Amino acid sequence: MTDINSDPFALDQDQKARFIADMFNRIVVHYALWFTEVRHQMGMDKALEALETATKRGVDIQMKRLSKVLGFETKDGLPSALFDMDADTQSELMKAVGKNWLVNDGVWFQAVEFDRGMTDAKRCNDSCWAQFSPYEARAIKNFLNLPENPGLDGLKKALNFRMYSMINKQSIVEEKEKSFVFRMNDCRVQSARKRKNLDDYPCKSGGMVEYNYFARAIDSGIKTECIGCPPDEHPDQWYCAWRFSIDE
Repeated sequence: MTDINSDPFALDQDQKARFIADMFNRIVVHYALWFTEVRHQMGMDKALEALETATKRGVDIQMKRLSKVLGFETKDGLPSALFDMDADTQSELMKAVGKNWLVNDGVWFQAVEFDRGMTDAKRCNDSCWAQFSPYEARAIKNFLNLPENPGLDGLKKALNFRMYSMINKQSIVEEKEKSFVFRMNDCRVQSARKRKNLDDYPCKSGGMVEYNYFARAIDSGIKTECIGCPPDEHPDQWYCAWRFSIDE
């Protein structure tokens, strides 16, 4: 067991590096717990409003403080390097962030699965999507400046800005004026299982929550129908497909 100095400022360089990483992790967890508690006490809408306010103020304050210590420039409250890198590097970074998001999802799932089993892991997963989908929808609506109820056109645009869109291949099939079909043509999770000769992961229960909650958060009048999602049988062209419609 490595001896740790009782004074954190007297740690050696390796220990300080690990401690700093741990401190960043604590910020993330504390941030998430604040959101969870406000949602519990005041409801999802108020929690999302508080999240937007806290994020807008917090990121700017924290980036300014870190920039002074680490010696990087900022622009509009973010590291200038994000703006200065070439377009191809920005695109690659977007993909890398998307993959990291999926890794976080996977390691949480496995942490529960290996300890409590698949049933509990799926239960936690589905409940998590019930919270994440409306948050992601609201974040995208704000980023794209979409109106309160942007209809199916707004949903089509928003689907292209989900975290999944950075790492999966998806498509939209037009049906009629008041409906369209969204297909996940290549899913990173399912494709990995296929390469290992494993059965599809049965994600339908999570998908029913994920897509329904996302669509309703984009426009409260949109209805979601599952055409097919594992463990359902599906063609080689897609893993899951969803029909979105809106009343006249």
